[in-house]
Amino acid sequence: MPHIDNDVKLDFKDVLLRPKRSTLKSRSEVDLTRSFSFRNSKQMYTGIPIIAANMDTVGTFEMAKVLSKVGLHLRCFLSGVQLFGPTAGLFAFPSPSQINSLATNNPIFYFLQYLFSLFTAVHKHYSLEQWKEFASQNPDCLEHLAASSGTGSSDFEQLEQILEAIPQMKYICLDVANGYSEHFVEFVKDVRKRFPGHTIMAGNVVTGEMVEELILSGADIIKVGIGPGSVCTTRKKTGVGYPQLSAVMECADAAHGLKGHIISDGGCSSPGDVAKAFGAGADFVMLGGMLAGHSESGGELVERNGKKYKLFYGMSSDTAMKKYAGGVAEYRASEGKTVEVPFKGDVEQTIRDILGGIRSTCTYVGAAKLKELSRRTTFIRVTQQVNPAFSDLSQI
Repeated sequence: MPHIDNDVKLDFKDVLLRPKRSTLKSRSEVDLTRSFSFRNSKQMYTGIPIIAANMDTVGTFEMAKVLSKVGLHLRCFLSGVQLFGPTAGLFAFPSPSQINSLATNNPIFYFLQYLFSLFTAVHKHYSLEQWKEFASQNPDCLEHLAASSGTGSSDFEQLEQILEAIPQMKYICLDVANGYSEHFVEFVKDVRKRFPGHTIMAGNVVTGEMVEELILSGADIIKVGIGPGSVCTTRKKTGVGYPQLSAVMECADAAHGLKGHIISDGGCSSPGDVAKAFGAGADFVMLGGMLAGHSESGGELVERNGKKYKLFYGMSSDTAMKKYAGGVAEYRASEGKTVEVPFKGDVEQTIRDILGGIRSTCTYVGAAKLKELSRRTTFIRVTQQVNPAFSDLSQI
């Protein structure tokens, strides 16, 4: 029999975070890095837990090179560290793993801040040869990359080839639109058996019981979200979905009970939404549309009326299926759309804006570390988030 769940389910637009008394004097005091130990792979991860989505217009090698870059802002003298160039206050390590040594051996590590150390789920359409070339030229990026795969036999074969050719790769992203199928659960089990030491991301789902099943089947991190993406039309085409804020809260509770982790995948259109996802309990937040339209993004660059745009499309859209599968199969419908995103230039400034917004959120609620944000979060329901007085006017 049909059933109506009368519990209210909310999205990011339905809430704001209530400010709380804080001892923080400045946003610069907020630490956005997280360290995780994964249940099944037993691996450790340290970095800023924001992930570029495994879409061919976002999860590119070019994006990965920028997001995995590690820089430190120098606020006081470090013995043995040579400053360089006109910035004279910035230095970079050749490998993210060296940060652990610095933190252990230098008592003033507290005075340093990461600029970038984010993650990229690289899309599955790169060839083995392209992967090998990238890995040979950018070995230090590999700690912050995942190789993506669908559930097809050809996908699995390519995944095996990539991970065998590049043993430094330790992360796998298993991505399907509907993570509720028995076939997907069995596929996760097969991948875990084949790669027992790799950290597996798997999804997408939106309910606690499926999060638990995937974790018990071998996944370490569960992707949460059905239909919230900016170029996803699943909810419209199928009538299926779940408001993202509630999905994240419920799935985080289920995952953390098993010492698993979740990714909030989709639904963010501003730094405030990213902060809300972390506040709701997400361990990672995956971004697509917010990282589209940049120099490092995929997608064709077009010019109209003197303005530049980049194509951005869902991976179940007509555009994607024509590009990779020769078209939309007659038994299914397109569940994505194609849009032209105004060209934004380098992604670095967008990343700074996102991280700055999250730091501000933390100062408003009194969280000195990103890890503390969910414990300091109280959501309040609202009918309006911003003053709409000038919403129809273009920004200067």
